[in-house]
Amino acid sequence: MSVLAPVRPAELPVLRERGQREVFCGLTGIIWLHRKVQDAFFLVVGSRTCAHLLQSAAGVMVFAEPRFGTAIIEERDLAGLADANEELDKVVRQLLTRRPEIKLLFLVGSCPSEVIKLDLGRAAERLNGSYDGVRILNYSGSGIETTFTQGEDACLAALVPEMRAEAADQLLIVGALPDVVEDQFRRLFAELGIARVESLPPRRAKDLPGVGPGTRFLLAQPFLGDTARALETRGARHLPAMFPFGAEGTTAWLHAAAREFGIDEMHFRSVVAPGRERAKRALAHHAERLNAKSIFFMPDSQLEVPLARFLSAELGMTLVEVGTPYLHRGHLADDLAALPAGTQISEGQDVDKQLDRVRAARPDLTVCGLGLANPLEREGLSTKWAIELVFSPVHGFEQAGDLAELFARPLVRRDRLTV
Repeated sequence: MSVLAPVRPAELPVLRERGQREVFCGLTGIIWLHRKVQDAFFLVVGSRTCAHLLQSAAGVMVFAEPRFGTAIIEERDLAGLADANEELDKVVRQLLTRRPEIKLLFLVGSCPSEVIKLDLGRAAERLNGSYDGVRILNYSGSGIETTFTQGEDACLAALVPEMRAEAADQLLIVGALPDVVEDQFRRLFAELGIARVESLPPRRAKDLPGVGPGTRFLLAQPFLGDTARALETRGARHLPAMFPFGAEGTTAWLHAAAREFGIDEMHFRSVVAPGRERAKRALAHHAERLNAKSIFFMPDSQLEVPLARFLSAELGMTLVEVGTPYLHRGHLADDLAALPAGTQISEGQDVDKQLDRVRAARPDLTVCGLGLANPLEREGLSTKWAIELVFSPVHGFEQAGDLAELFARPLVRRDRLTV
């Protein structure tokens, strides 16, 4: 077994575009964050449109009492006929009285609350000491100049100042992973001999880890730039690595931690070998369908570069273009280095120009947002919803086959519908 360590090629060409965008806003991150932090509540201060987005995206009816909701900004608030801060205080009081199990409350900004200049940061500071045992924080989920995964980044960055000072050596996994995936990684780190492993975000507010000079962290998601900077400000050190998609990406991600913590190389190989082989067998099941198929990534989730690396290196797909909303070269360095020479990368979005390139290339598969998928399907192009790749458990060895299947499924459907 060899650990994939890419040789850095000449810098890949990047096409930078700015124009009309087609993406969800950062409020979408609440859908997976509220499931991860089990005693947190996400109170969006926004419009009825914000409320409809959350309810429809989550597939949860309000009478089920999910751990998110919307404080609706009414016409009276917009016209200045009501004190928005007094109204917000009233909503928070009612919420915490009704839901005593809440230990962490996020006041989440939106486009409407930012337009009327409602200072939710100051509101959170004012309310934070008013309720025993409840921490109240603020972050923005606005869709103004952001893409939807940045909601998680803003949320985790808001947690970093609340982390206690911690000098001890520890490994911090940064990024909201499904519990089953997090548990798999924790077991592997324990088998490797890394004694202290923490997660951000934690499953419960009381388990928020500490941070300090002894903290080394692995990013589980490539869209956590603000969170990484906040952790580095607190003295933590980032461990650069490929992101843990597929057999090779997961091996490289784990190896970065093993190398940092002085784990013997032979021991590392013996620990990861079973999972790596299971992943390779699972990928082989889909390789015949995906090999040599062309794929075009529209910029959407910021997962595009590591997923393109996975599909190209491990399944043999041909990359027509890899679009991403923002390109963090430092965090994506290893994945960028493993892309085929000459791969076209685009940063930012000008949706009309990119759609023209999709139509000209007619790839076997286009990864894009929901708003673009149906029109492209109508034109005879197979698509994959980018947001499904964020909602689904796709990290690690055990999920490698499931990740490959998400890309194979549209091609299987197309073949079955072809007469």
